Amino acid sequence: MLQNLNITDLAIVESLDLNLEKGLSVLTGETGAGKSILLTALGLALGERADAGYVRPGSQRAEITLSFDLSDAPNAQAWLEENELDADKQCLIRRTIRQDGRSKAYINGSPTTLQALKLLSSQLVEIHGQHAHLTLLESDEQRELLDNYAQNTSLLADTNQAYLQWRANFHELEALIKSSTDQSNQEDLLRYQLNELEQLDLVNYDYAALSAEHTKLANLEQILNVGQIQLNLLSENEQQSANHLVNQSISALTGLTSLASEFDEPNKLLIEAQIQINEATQQLRRFLESQEIEPQRMQELDNQISIIQNLSRKHHVSPDELPQVAEKLNQDLENLSHSTERIDELNSLVQQNQQQYFSLAKTLSQKRIKSAKKLSTLISSMIQELGMPQGEFSINVTPQTIEQPKINGTDKIEFLVSANKGLPLRPLAKVASGGELSRISLAIQVTTSHDKNAATMIFDEVDSGIGGGIAEIVGQKLRTLGNRAQVLCVTHLPQVAAQAHQHLFVYKSNDTAMTTSQVRTLTTEQRIEEMARMLGGVNITKSTLTHAKEMLMTGQTNL
Repeated sequence: MLQNLNITDLAIVESLDLNLEKGLSVLTGETGAGKSILLTALGLALGERADAGYVRPGSQRAEITLSFDLSDAPNAQAWLEENELDADKQCLIRRTIRQDGRSKAYINGSPTTLQALKLLSSQLVEIHGQHAHLTLLESDEQRELLDNYAQNTSLLADTNQAYLQWRANFHELEALIKSSTDQSNQEDLLRYQLNELEQLDLVNYDYAALSAEHTKLANLEQILNVGQIQLNLLSENEQQSANHLVNQSISALTGLTSLASEFDEPNKLLIEAQIQINEATQQLRRFLESQEIEPQRMQELDNQISIIQNLSRKHHVSPDELPQVAEKLNQDLENLSHSTERIDELNSLVQQNQQQYFSLAKTLSQKRIKSAKKLSTLISSMIQELGMPQGEFSINVTPQTIEQPKINGTDKIEFLVSANKGLPLRPLAKVASGGELSRISLAIQVTTSHDKNAATMIFDEVDSGIGGGIAEIVGQKLRTLGNRAQVLCVTHLPQVAAQAHQHLFVYKSNDTAMTTSQVRTLTTEQRIEEMARMLGGVNITKSTLTHAKEMLMTGQTNL
């Protein structure tokens, strides 16, 4: 439950420290006194978006702090433990808002995000604003109310998980089928391109070697002519060849080494040179003798290199990269064949997902139909007590025939009501007036209060459009609800205020230069005076005070 609300510099609230009790607490006060700003503060602390307009003029920042006792909020305690934020069954939420509109949030002293704060808040507090009853007209809200009452949380989660698995597999299957429409043409193209590359003998493919061979054959005539000339100069010309001249030098120097030893080393070098010349001559002669102009081979190389260059341009790669292109084409071709296998696999998975989904959805429908009957009876009884004696409420659950799974099951869920005897049940939005909607909303909240996770429920003028004896019954129902959970209610009705366990009075103070909004807990005498004011009239008479006192005494007999 919410133990304490502390506000600093928020709008017209300069400083407020409010302790709250169990049971039903009402907030009353003149219009414009600041009751709404208290609910705004709660909303901000629980994760609603903030802006600079909330900061009190002249202040640097606004701050709201909520203190909770988690003894009656096991889900919130579990969430804190899971997120390593627990603090001995206590929870302190703090929200600050700066002048520039930026804000920070803390849970038990640790910084947190608004998303995390909202997740925790949903386990702590449930707020019903002035127009909360209008959400009853929304189909999702009606479904959620029924599922909460039927305790369908786990079953609904399993059903939606089956739907999500079906959707993921179905979308993948659709994409593959769409792409497979052109698969045959694509496969033919890949095979054609691969065949083009395979004519290059990719296993032994060496473009550098082919290019070198082509260059040599293209210039073979020049190679042979130059080679033969050099062979003649080295050895073939007996009188002027390099070998003959070196040989002459060796003979001359050999005869002089006995006369001058300095000739010995140059002579040895010439002998080595002669050996190198002879070896070079032999290699050159062998090469020239082995070469032969081959027009046919040259034509083959011309054709092959032309093909390679054309394919390189076609695939936008260098000739050396063509083997990698062939490898990728092979992989793409293999993937196409695998996509057929995947389509078969996905068809099977989609059928399995559908069977699982429709089985779960059928069980969900059965539980909803069974719970709808019970809840309809309970709410009908409650709205009859709330001033609609001939009223009848019904929850219509109609399983829809659908071919494909959808989120939240196959049911169409609709709240129906008949406000008067003899009139047929019709959709809530087409029948109920504003006051009737308020009473129906309250009836639903009271009836389903056992199914709420939040230990604190806040109602902002849910009694609008109600008066007289019905207002007293509404107060009694809120008090009954307060016996099971902490209830805070903003009200203008003395009949409701009389039922409260705690009465909080909101008022404006003009003691300072700037108007401030303050709250105080009323004593019994103060409650009588406030209820007399609420009963009406500018001048409060003894009769009005007596009426207020009797009303309070009657309300408190329910303690």
